[in-house]
Amino acid sequence: MSALELRSLQKRYGDVVALRDVDLTVRRGEVFGFLGPNGAGKSTTIDIVLDYVRPTDGSARVFGHDAQEEGERVRERVGALPDMRLFGHLTARQHVQFVADAKGSDDDPVALLERVGLGRVVDFTADGFSTGMGQRLKLAMALVGDPDLLVLDEPSAGLDPNGAREMRRIVREENARGATVFFSSHILEQVEAVCDRVGILSDGEVVAEDSIDDLREATGARSSFVVTVDDLSEVALAAVRDVAGVAEATVDGTSVTVTCPDDRKAAVVDAVRTDGATVLDIDSEDASLERLFATYTGGR
Repeated sequence: MSALELRSLQKRYGDVVALRDVDLTVRRGEVFGFLGPNGAGKSTTIDIVLDYVRPTDGSARVFGHDAQEEGERVRERVGALPDMRLFGHLTARQHVQFVADAKGSDDDPVALLERVGLGRVVDFTADGFSTGMGQRLKLAMALVGDPDLLVLDEPSAGLDPNGAREMRRIVREENARGATVFFSSHILEQVEAVCDRVGILSDGEVVAEDSIDDLREATGARSSFVVTVDDLSEVALAAVRDVAGVAEATVDGTSVTVTCPDDRKAAVVDAVRTDGATVLDIDSEDASLERLFATYTGGR
C-alpha cells in the first residue's frame, strides 16, 4: 500500500483551475520532494490531503483511507507542518501539549521542543517568537505521536543555515524510524539533500515524477566535470571539443572543464588521452535539481 495516492485530482475556484487531473504516488518509507513554481498548486494539493479544502473531483488517499471521507483516521497517522497560525498567548509547551491531547499521545512536550532547538523557551509565549522559532515550534507539533506520514510545507522557511541543517537531520531521523515524508519546498538544495524521489507540479499538472538521477537521464541534462592531466595539448583539447554532445570545454592550466551528457564522459576522457597525456584527477558535478526544475517548468 502506498503512503499517499492522488488520483485524477482536480480543484477549481470559479473559472480558475488550480489542479488538473493530478496523479501522484508517494511510496511508504520514502522522502518525497514536491516541487513547483509559485502558483503551481502545491499548497492546494497539501490542503486537500489534510482536508482543509475539498477537491472538485478526484481523490486523495492516505494509507488507503480517503482524506475527505475518513479524515479522522487520516489525521491519526499524519503530522503536518502547513502554514498554520500560532496562538500568541500560549507557550511553546502549551502548543505541543494541545496537539498531544488531541492525538491522545503521551509524548513529552519538553523533549520534542528540545529536539527542535527550543529547549530554553518552552514556557515562553509564541507572540515573542521569531519566524524561525515559530517554524521550529510547528515542526515540534508535527512530530507529536510519531506520525506515519509527515507532511512538511516549506519546513525551512525562516530558518537560518544551522536551523535548516537541523531540520534536515530530523527529516532523516524520522525517515529512519519508518516515517514517510512528503517534503514541499522552494529551496531545491534542501530537496536534493534529503529526497529519494520528486514530483514536479507546473500549472496545476504533474509534469515529472521520478528519482533525481532518472530525471537527469530522461532529460539528457548535461553535467560538468573537470579532467586534470599531466600535459594538455592543443591536439587533445581539439579532440575533446569534437566529442559528440560536448557543449563547452574550457581550459585552466592542465585541467579542462567539460559540459556534456553523462553518457559522453568516457568519450571525453579518452579524447583527453589522445596525445598521450596521463589523467591525474576527475572531479564530476551532476546536473543540478535547479536545472532539471527549469527544464520541466519552462524556466518559471
